[in-house]
Amino acid sequence: MTSNSRSNLPDFEDPLLSSHDSLNPYRTGLGLLARRFLWDLNPRAWTSARNLKSCREVGGRQGKKAVILCNGPSLNDVNFNHLKDTFIFGLNKINLIFPRTSMRPNAIVAVNPYVIEQNKSFFETTNIPVYLDYRFSNSFSASVNRTYLYTNTKGFARDIFWGVDSGNTVTYVALQLAFHMGFTDVALVGCDHSFAQTGPENKVVSANGEDESHFHPDYFSGGVKWQLPDLFKSEVSYMTAKKQYEAHGRRVVNCTTGGKLEIFPRQSLQHWLNS
Repeated sequence: MTSNSRSNLPDFEDPLLSSHDSLNPYRTGLGLLARRFLWDLNPRAWTSARNLKSCREVGGRQGKKAVILCNGPSLNDVNFNHLKDTFIFGLNKINLIFPRTSMRPNAIVAVNPYVIEQNKSFFETTNIPVYLDYRFSNSFSASVNRTYLYTNTKGFARDIFWGVDSGNTVTYVALQLAFHMGFTDVALVGCDHSFAQTGPENKVVSANGEDESHFHPDYFSGGVKWQLPDLFKSEVSYMTAKKQYEAHGRRVVNCTTGGKLEIFPRQSLQHWLNS
């Protein structure tokens, strides 16, 4: 086979080409039912269910406002001292910023398998409540500090007791968690919605050199694996979240400095905090 003919072969590492030849509804339905049944038998599911029940009214006790700290480069421009009285959701590897600030989020959310594997030691030892994908429930020691989210569902979950939609971005999961907790006014910070790397959506690649797409140069570097973003599907998820919040008298605002996310209305962080 010539090099030209090899180059014309389809890239089966592209997630769009890795599905089954046919879409069998029985296979899909039985698979979903089996996964849910097995999860409900897991003792970690019982602990997670108790945690999710108990956190429903957190927003009411915390003043209804919450910030979601995303992981874009603009996060480096944030004065975290301004957030000391605000409930904070951190995402993924937010702990990489800890050496530079005394700020600590009230909760951390991570559902991507590569992120969870790479940040496992932190998730195992932190005292901060962590919300993780249920598929990793047996990868950690038992702890009431870790809540596992069932992620095989579709649509925006206003109550995440039965599960969440990952929506192609952990920010969407955090928005569902914030809604579940009762927060009515949520600000996104550091949500640049822009990546230096390009390629097929969700394709697994190796990170080389310094990371220019996140707030820390070592976020994805040194050859670790990560998935290229699907910005279009992320925007569809953001539009869904926006409609859900607004339909229930709540709001999401974008307090990111710069960036390319224009789904949510923009405000400066200081203006949002003072409003």
